[in-house]
Amino acid sequence: MKQNKTSISSKCKRSRCPVACMLDILGDKWTLLVVRDMFFGKHTFKELQQSMEKIPSNILADRLKRLQKEKIIDRTLYQERPRRYAYNLTQKGLDLKPVMQSLIAWSNKYNPDTYDMSKVK
Repeated sequence: MKQNKTSISSKCKRSRCPVACMLDILGDKWTLLVVRDMFFGKHTFKELQQSMEKIPSNILADRLKRLQKEKIIDRTLYQERPRRYAYNLTQKGLDLKPVMQSLIAWSNKYNPDTYDMSKVK
């Protein structure tokens, strides 16, 4: 479907501004934390749920579905009964690495009480 220059894509809800579009996908208080944890080696629902921020299970399930829909993560069945999935960053998700590194560096610089997380995988 061809879009004209003034229309807003389905992923950009508010405007065509790149920052607004990115926030429409990643801009709630949980989504980037899920991505962060995947960069630090967490891949199962249980591992992700055990993060220090204690994301509620219904919100985690929703964010995982949203990230999968946006092709930022994919999931792989690793156990049949009960069904359990592993979640991994796709190339699109891995391309968030410099963004995450920049956010971490900025926060470490201006929030002295934060953990030094400068070594994102």
